[in-house]
Amino acid sequence: MTFDEFVQARLPALLRFAAVLAGDRELAQDVVQDALVVAHGRWARIGGMERPELYVKKIVTSQYLSWRRRVVRRAELWQRQRVEEPTVPDHAEGMAMRAAVLARLARLPQRQRAVLVLRYYEGLGEAETAEMLGCAPGTVRSAHARAIAALRLESAELEALR
Repeated sequence: MTFDEFVQARLPALLRFAAVLAGDRELAQDVVQDALVVAHGRWARIGGMERPELYVKKIVTSQYLSWRRRVVRRAELWQRQRVEEPTVPDHAEGMAMRAAVLARLARLPQRQRAVLVLRYYEGLGEAETAEMLGCAPGTVRSAHARAIAALRLESAELEALR
């Protein structure tokens, strides 16, 4: 499979993955674009792999975690998310649940968010997640536990306000 064929076939899935990971479609597009530039340079090796998409997703994840311009972007994203939160409740339950989950994910630190996205959105196990993030499985377990604890605490705080 050529690089162009790969991009044509897998770009929508890579963008969805990055959008869930980054919490912002524009940032996801930037991250995927940077990742594809890296993948293009290594395509002779990547294209021969059994599942090149997994390796490209690893590049996307690395680009997301190490993207230096994200500091300014993150501040803009937080401001935009605060402004864009709907004042009128959405009556489509599924869409409201999705928005709530993405908003909660957006408040997590990047590594914790990446662990949850890889574990639950991508369905990867601890070992595969650790490989994707380039860390030990114990680090994945720790980040997972912290992320779940933070989400539970936030849920408890929201319930206390009701």
